[in-house]
Amino acid sequence: MAGKTPFVLIARIRVKEGMIEKCLDLAEIVDKAVEASEPGMIFHNFDSDPDNPSCFIWTEVYKNSEAFLHHVSNPPVMEYIEKQTEIAESISLEIYGEISQEMTGTLDALPFPVKHFKRTRVGYIRTEHFA
Repeated sequence: MAGKTPFVLIARIRVKEGMIEKCLDLAEIVDKAVEASEPGMIFHNFDSDPDNPSCFIWTEVYKNSEAFLHHVSNPPVMEYIEKQTEIAESISLEIYGEISQEMTGTLDALPFPVKHFKRTRVGYIRTEHFA
């Protein structure tokens, strides 16, 4: 089932001083583009850290690995990553759930750290919701 089931991606971003509004502007543009062009993105949310106003978190739920591969090849997303990298002090990704080998290779090529948390024997996915 690896790569065929939903998974969660968390992107943690800390922006450079004075770049909060620029970060929010970029996030708003890409969010609208993703909503309009990525049916495999089930949940896409950009939150601010209550303890540090220069830190933000994207929470993304994908239908499957194919949806992620579409996401990272989507022109507005590629443009967002390029611009966000310029204004960020740090960016890191966390993946929760099973993903395909192709997606693993794509993650390895990203210009920031990625940590893939491995599923244990505890948990379930209601696959009937994502058929």
